[in-house]
Amino acid sequence: MPSATTDLDGCSEGHRTPGQVPGRSTAGGRERSRVIGLVTDSNAQLPGDLRERYQVAVVPLTVVVDDHPYQEGVDITAAEFYGRLAAGASVSTAAPSPGAVLTAYEQLAAAGATEILSIHIGSNTSATVNAVTVAAGSSPVPVEVIDTGTASFAVACCVWAAGEVLAAGGDLARAADVARRVAGQVGNVFIVGALDLARRGGRLAADAAAGEGLPVLALADGQIEAVGRVHDVESAVDAMTAYVVDGAGGAPQRVGVGDALTPELAGEYAARLADRPEVAELVRYEIGPSVGAHTGAGTVGACFFPAAS
Repeated sequence: MPSATTDLDGCSEGHRTPGQVPGRSTAGGRERSRVIGLVTDSNAQLPGDLRERYQVAVVPLTVVVDDHPYQEGVDITAAEFYGRLAAGASVSTAAPSPGAVLTAYEQLAAAGATEILSIHIGSNTSATVNAVTVAAGSSPVPVEVIDTGTASFAVACCVWAAGEVLAAGGDLARAADVARRVAGQVGNVFIVGALDLARRGGRLAADAAAGEGLPVLALADGQIEAVGRVHDVESAVDAMTAYVVDGAGGAPQRVGVGDALTPELAGEYAARLADRPEVAELVRYEIGPSVGAHTGAGTVGACFFPAAS
């Protein structure tokens, strides 16, 4: 939640928390701070450290397991979900309702937000932005909606970049511009635990699963493409590390490494990346149900974007 609005006396800005940006108020001729609320959805897989650092409100997507709806990150854990999936449960995902999104906006406004930046999974893969747009029309404070055109931790990268802008004192317009820029810059690479799930979801390119070996994949424009092929997980770590290094082009990157019940392999991959001079900051995240429903347990990957965004 955003911090409460703080009066400023014009001599000192005092302590500014992330998401809190000073602006003008005519009341009594005094300057008051604006408070920018930052919102995303659970498909972003935003880890707790980034969520706390930038005070991000997360709206859960719905995960349906054997016809029973659950709220991602609220009443079903990743481990529980993958256990059900391994047991043969039918799974699907659904966007949050406009009412659920509106509740998040109302809570932010009640906590002092004067405007909201709402950054979400792309409309090319989810109906979430539709729900967000409807909710924004009824929000008690103005909402800027960002359709990232991407999914999973790539969305979190946009939130991460926007949070950095707000923490440095930037305004909503600047944070929104940076989020949109990162949406076009963010790279990703991964191996999946269940190619059949990706194929069934219609996101796997026809040739991605063809041929021998384990495909190394990347998501672009809502489609999963093969960017390499290996024969064991050690080679996969090599290939994914090289992909991030090549994509960085020598520029410092912020990187997220995620896994679905494969923390040791992800730890090895993260350690390899952390040793690279191109990596300015690295965080770990858990691949939850709204992504795992399309990739399965055993998935490991990374998302990365320029630290200077």
